[in-house]
Amino acid sequence: TCRARGTRLVGKAFLAKIAERGWKPKAVGGLVLGADPIVMAIARESLDVGLEINAFLVRKEAKGHGTKKHIEGVTEMAGLDVVIIDDVCTTGDSTVAAVKHSRDAGMNVLGAICLVDRLMGARENLEVGLSCPFDAVFTLPELT
Repeated sequence: TCRARGTRLVGKAFLAKIAERGWKPKAVGGLVLGADPIVMAIARESLDVGLEINAFLVRKEAKGHGTKKHIEGVTEMAGLDVVIIDDVCTTGDSTVAAVKHSRDAGMNVLGAICLVDRLMGARENLEVGLSCPFDAVFTLPELT
């Protein structure tokens, strides 16, 4: 996700999955650090398909000084349609945290997508535990 050529592929793969789900987010974001390169790739590639999907980052802990926010990168959060992004999902704890922080900030979370789902509980924790639609670009068995 951090290689120059990979960035374009990752951005396009996520945009295709977002389109497949019929989601129309204004922004994508996720918990630092795994989501960072992916949300930036999506934001960049969105311009090439006539969209403008911005990126935001979700801190694990609220910033200890200054604005003391969990969310960085967007200012108008109330009602903002977003998709939460992650790199690898095992139990989905990082994605769950990003969904909760985003919702707490007033964002409308359309769903969550990870690059690789290890099929170890993330889907259940998101869809059942949070009523958050979940998808993955790949599952671990597809890659192995």
